[in-house]
Amino acid sequence: MRVLHLSTYDGGQGAARASYRLHQALRASGIESRMRVARASRGDSWVDAPCSKPRQALALLRSTASWWLSKPQRSANPITHSVAALPSRLDLELNRRPQELLHLHWLQDEFLSVEAIGRLRGPVLWTLHDCWPLCGAEHYPHGLGDQRFAQGYGAVTRPRDHRGLDLDRWTWQRKRRAWRSLLPQLQLIAPSHWMAEQAAASSLFAGVPCRVIPNALPEVFCPYPRAQVRRWLGWPQQQRLLLFGAMDGVADPRKGFDLLVEALEQLKQLDPALAEHCHAVVLGQSTPAVPPSLPLPVHYAGRLDDDLSLALAYAAADAVLVPSRLDNLPQSASEPLACGTPVVAFRQGGLPDLVQHRRNGWLAAPEDARDLALGLQWALAQPEGSLPLEICQVWRPEAVARAHRDLYAEVLQR
Repeated sequence: MRVLHLSTYDGGQGAARASYRLHQALRASGIESRMRVARASRGDSWVDAPCSKPRQALALLRSTASWWLSKPQRSANPITHSVAALPSRLDLELNRRPQELLHLHWLQDEFLSVEAIGRLRGPVLWTLHDCWPLCGAEHYPHGLGDQRFAQGYGAVTRPRDHRGLDLDRWTWQRKRRAWRSLLPQLQLIAPSHWMAEQAAASSLFAGVPCRVIPNALPEVFCPYPRAQVRRWLGWPQQQRLLLFGAMDGVADPRKGFDLLVEALEQLKQLDPALAEHCHAVVLGQSTPAVPPSLPLPVHYAGRLDDDLSLALAYAAADAVLVPSRLDNLPQSASEPLACGTPVVAFRQGGLPDLVQHRRNGWLAAPEDARDLALGLQWALAQPEGSLPLEICQVWRPEAVARAHRDLYAEVLQR
């Protein structure tokens, strides 16, 4: 069985890491897996990318152009928008390759146009790392009330606060035209049940089969002795460490930075003695020139690119906060859970697939900062090593590879 994975990148952002981890898991299980990316960073001989300087420069220019192409539309939705309009001959290259299966992942930064995706010859599978395949140009709807992806992108459904060209509608119309021949040969994969529900509701993908398979999580994400790990990292032993991701929520309200700050304020009010011993650890960010004001002392851990460093950071924390207003199946939640660290998040998107309320974490009511603070209280009361880990078994590479292998066999038999 041969599989070619198509992804803009093989590392860096979450979707690229998830696709590369799947590629590794499949190769370990005996499947002939390769990746085709715009820019490779792993040094993996089974990952193909443009080698010549002109082609590498062109990939970088395409990535830059992607940002500019979204500017004619002024939307209240601050999430990334991708029109995927620049032509390429990548579809011709892919259709000439002798792979049995083509597995699509995150394809943005003008890696592959909407029209080129529609010309791919099957069988084709597509993992929904975000909502872009279901929507117009936006990668996520503007909150749970935005149902334009389900209703169709008619002029009457355009939000009143949008200005300029309706690129969401234009992109959706191009998808509807270009993907007519693709849909009969397409198999969707949703990392979370929430994403599967969005696919079923989508006006583009009505009737397209969808299978829920979580992202693979390497074995390095497992419990480590907290005190020992803190000594290795040089982190304080006596403080309660609350870890969360880079604070880009100011630019992207979906990430919930404002709710995180409010929850930390609420924690100080609910339990001043506990909050006095808490420090915040920001993962993936160095100390900014103008640090934002937070209710707790802050340690900036910088960017950690390798899995072992990530796992040790998660194992060293007392709790991990994932305050997103809307998310698919964030690895920033599954990774700490596999390390035995409780996760405090909102009951939204794919988080209920990961967090079992009051067992391995806390699911607060959506956008309720006080409930999130109560979750922090609960998490900090849990003894080290007391959380159940059985849910993590479905994320292990061999289990995820087996689920994909079974689905690949089904698709080939159709």
